[in-house]
Amino acid sequence: MISSILFAILFLGGVVWFSLNVKKIISNIKLGRDIDRNDNKGERFKLMTLVALGQKKMFKRPIPAILHLFIYVAFVITQIELIEIIVDGFSGKHRFFYTIEPSFWKSLYTIAISTIEILSLLALVATFAFLARRNLLKIPRFTMNEMNGWPKLDGNIILYMEFLLVMFIFTMNGTDEALFNRGASHFMEGTSGSYNFAISSWVGPAVFGGMETSTLHILERVGWWGHIIMVLTFLNYLPFSKHFHILLAFPNVFYANLKPKGKFTNMEAVMNEVKLMFDPNADPYAASQVNENATPQAFGAKDVNDLTWVNLLNAYTCTECGRCTSECPANQTGKLLSPRKIMMDTRDRLVEYGEGKRKNGADYVDGKALLGDYISEEEIWACTSCNACVEACPVNIDPLSIIVDLRRYLVMEQSKVPTELAGMFSNIENNGAPWQFSQADRLKWAEEA
Repeated sequence: MISSILFAILFLGGVVWFSLNVKKIISNIKLGRDIDRNDNKGERFKLMTLVALGQKKMFKRPIPAILHLFIYVAFVITQIELIEIIVDGFSGKHRFFYTIEPSFWKSLYTIAISTIEILSLLALVATFAFLARRNLLKIPRFTMNEMNGWPKLDGNIILYMEFLLVMFIFTMNGTDEALFNRGASHFMEGTSGSYNFAISSWVGPAVFGGMETSTLHILERVGWWGHIIMVLTFLNYLPFSKHFHILLAFPNVFYANLKPKGKFTNMEAVMNEVKLMFDPNADPYAASQVNENATPQAFGAKDVNDLTWVNLLNAYTCTECGRCTSECPANQTGKLLSPRKIMMDTRDRLVEYGEGKRKNGADYVDGKALLGDYISEEEIWACTSCNACVEACPVNIDPLSIIVDLRRYLVMEQSKVPTELAGMFSNIENNGAPWQFSQADRLKWAEEA
């Protein structure tokens, strides 16, 4: 009874704390501008199935994709065992699903746990491989400036957690196997046998078989409690970690931009003005065209609240893998731009902005902005708008849309552009083309040929 009460307090407390932190993240994402991404639902579900569930884009780099798949599938399938632990925790029983009649349930149970053990072992191999890739092999995209400090530590912490979780699983199953062998199992004391699990059926006797029964009972409980504590720790670590993408990858891909890459968005207010200018019968001063009470729409984005909620969802979904930056031609040529840093800065600013609003009220202004305090003008003007970062992202994050909106703010609100662009804009205004030639002189080069 005491054990069940402690479990209930721990489990419910962990779930409630996780829910509160998720609620904060949702409120932060809702600070963004509205945008309609509910069209073509059939295509969106198909894309989500292929990219988020099927990991399609990950396999452009097969080796890390396979390693990631080990951890990904293990994470999904091991929830079966987690369900049993939850049932056992609340009921005070042990291996509840194994005791269900008829007996064929035991065969299904053995297959399920054996699958979990095999996947857990593969996940352990992947964990060591990823730790080596991040800390020993010094892969360039993991050693860039934006990965120093917390981002690097965050990437390692989750791998340490994965290692501990697998160790607790095999400690729990291995000691339980050894206990069952000698007829001292919790649920069937006095009856000896074997669970016939794929790995622990031989690891248990080999590693734990020589220990005292009392020691095995202690270690089995350490494995059982350690497993659920690690799960709840991991769950509540997610909202503070880049690994929240585990949950957000699915909605992020579902709400991704389905339009052709390279097609820029038009501001509706500007587009309507242009249409009026081209319509000889339009009256720009007509009441139907003018809303005196409307708040003028800002051009582009200066801070996170000027971005769309999809941009902010992108920021929280970014797992900092760096594939976008490794494909960025501007970054490859030594420019300051890193698409990964754009997403990391957007998330960091959003956390700060949202927390300030919650603590000080909706009208609170901290005097900071995404553009300038987090992302520099040099970074966004280095972008070639090639969409390589968008194409490279395994979960369809779109750093370019944020960069374009930040540029739009500089050009349309601040009239700030690089000197080269200022000359081009002037030529387009005066000559209808980027070159310093009037339309009448444009073909003179051909006369000399």
